[in-house]
Amino acid sequence: MRTLSLVVLGLLVAACAQAPRQPLAGAPAGGALPADFSGSWERDYARGDEVSGALADAYYRLARTFPDQQQFGRAAPAGPPERDVAALYALARLAELITRGDVLGISQDAGEIQVEREDDFALTCAFHGGRAVGIENAFGREICGWDGTDLVSRLDLADGLTIVHRFTVSADRSQLRVVTTLDSPTSRVPFTLRRFYRRFERPAPDFNCVETLSMKRVCSTGEIEL
Repeated sequence: MRTLSLVVLGLLVAACAQAPRQPLAGAPAGGALPADFSGSWERDYARGDEVSGALADAYYRLARTFPDQQQFGRAAPAGPPERDVAALYALARLAELITRGDVLGISQDAGEIQVEREDDFALTCAFHGGRAVGIENAFGREICGWDGTDLVSRLDLADGLTIVHRFTVSADRSQLRVVTTLDSPTSRVPFTLRRFYRRFERPAPDFNCVETLSMKRVCSTGEIEL
């Protein structure tokens, strides 16, 4: 699945033209981060967006960007051009692929937040002296910032595609909402998906493993004596 998401991402990047980057939310000041997202999170399928519903909403927004469609609103008899519909569908497909994992694992300290995702690369948010620091990776430039207690992670690709994840944790830290927005110069409107997660405790691993110089990795179901 990760390979498929990278293929779709590559197709979008190849079609993009350079677009100006939008300003990111401010970084935290001081040592303490505004919110704690650490822990294990599993998808709450009772909440959040269905891809088909989100795509329908985005389609109606797309239709209203054409002057001859505005008078008809949601019941427009003629749809947007096929090229624009295809570009929007590509964004929706990619959003579905990169948000379909059931589990998130988030580790956090004063200098870094890392979001491990199933079938996709980890999101890394680095802070030095309370300021967000951009990280270059194989896809583009990744940077994080804060909007109040919301964590905003943005990946800017060199050819204009932007992927933004907004993380919001509940006051009791039992619920997590992740709003993912994809924007591309090839699409007249962005595409957004909301996913919700519940905190859970991961079971203890069946095996304990350590790295050694002589035997490399050693694993056991009990304590390991070196």
